[in-house]
Amino acid sequence: MSEFDNLDYYALLGVSRSASLDEIKRAYRREISKFHPDRFTNGTPEERAYAGERSQRLTEAYRVLSDFADRSAYN
Repeated sequence: MSEFDNLDYYALLGVSRSASLDEIKRAYRREISKFHPDRFTNGTPEERAYAGERSQRLTEAYRVLSDFADRSAYN
């Protein structure tokens, strides 16, 4: 079981539930820049796996929270 399985999208991005679309976009860009897999090309296999998983979850969270219909369904 991954540490991301029970993590709320808002918590993953570090924003509140009332965050605007601009706040969500800024948070996504900030977080993805830290955990993009390309930054870990020289890292250990565990670091690369973690970065890959985290970046996938961040992208999924951003996709859901940036779309009004998906965000309403998620909430």
